[in-house]
Amino acid sequence: MTLTTKFTEVFGVEHPIAQGGMQWVGRAELVAAVANAGGLGFITALTQPTPAELAREIGKTRELTDKPFGVNLTILPSINPPPYDEYRQVIVDEGIKIVETAGSNPAPHLPMFHDHGIKVLHKCTSVRHGVKAQSLGVDGISIDGFECAGHPGEDDVPGLVLIPAAAKQIEIPMIASGGFGDARGLVAALALGADGINMGTRFMCTVESCIHQNVKEAIVAGDERGTELIFRTLHNTARVASNVVSREVVEILKDGGQFEDVKDLVAGVRGRKVFDDGDLDAGIWSVGTVMGLIDDIPTCEELISRIVREAEDLITGRLGAMVTESTSAVGSS
Repeated sequence: MTLTTKFTEVFGVEHPIAQGGMQWVGRAELVAAVANAGGLGFITALTQPTPAELAREIGKTRELTDKPFGVNLTILPSINPPPYDEYRQVIVDEGIKIVETAGSNPAPHLPMFHDHGIKVLHKCTSVRHGVKAQSLGVDGISIDGFECAGHPGEDDVPGLVLIPAAAKQIEIPMIASGGFGDARGLVAALALGADGINMGTRFMCTVESCIHQNVKEAIVAGDERGTELIFRTLHNTARVASNVVSREVVEILKDGGQFEDVKDLVAGVRGRKVFDDGDLDAGIWSVGTVMGLIDDIPTCEELISRIVREAEDLITGRLGAMVTESTSAVGSS
């Protein structure tokens, strides 16, 4: 049995499972492992310090897989904005055929990508933004619920409501993000109207993920309460791991502080140190509430195969067994 959806058909992958872009995490080894397992992996463009290094990372990924993979291009407010146009040019020049956009309106990027036959999957945190992106001509939507790591938007709507609300208005392929880590989540997403799932935290905690083993073990040990929402008062909410730094940021901002007061605490170089060195309190690092559902560190092949197999068993077994022919009792008078 194969799970075939609009997402697998349009984006040309075997399984309806994507590994979205993750800063410092979306590298060649992980992306290739996801692709080889039949999922859709994304290199995170801005993890690479220069466009030239992105080109090298794409080449490295191609040495590890001949399956489809994509590049994530996230555009968010930053202290020193990177050269987005140059990164976009590399994506085109390297012959990438799938791009995940996130963080802002994808309209400026669509003509160039579509002119070169590149399909665009745009990540949104609300129904209205998904509808807008669809009207602009993106090829697919990733709808991101409040459970997610990173930036969940400001509406605080969890996937149980957000996914079916979006499904009513989205006609192009739509995958669900935020809170997904196992077969139950995949089946639930399909039932709610999505065409697949996007997983971040779950793929962080795999053998091929480049992050330090301490971080992976912290995810396994953690539960669904182990995150903090920072930047709430700045209307740029981000979900990160609860640690010494993130709790300090929350308190400073709660007491009326501004971004300048926490800028050094949230610097990306400190977050990267967590992933590189394994010091869990070195900086802020993204993780989702799905941490509470993660209890092992499998290979990507083991993870994806398990999710698909168990999802098929759920659909045809447990759920299928609940559907029975109804019999009407005829009373006698």
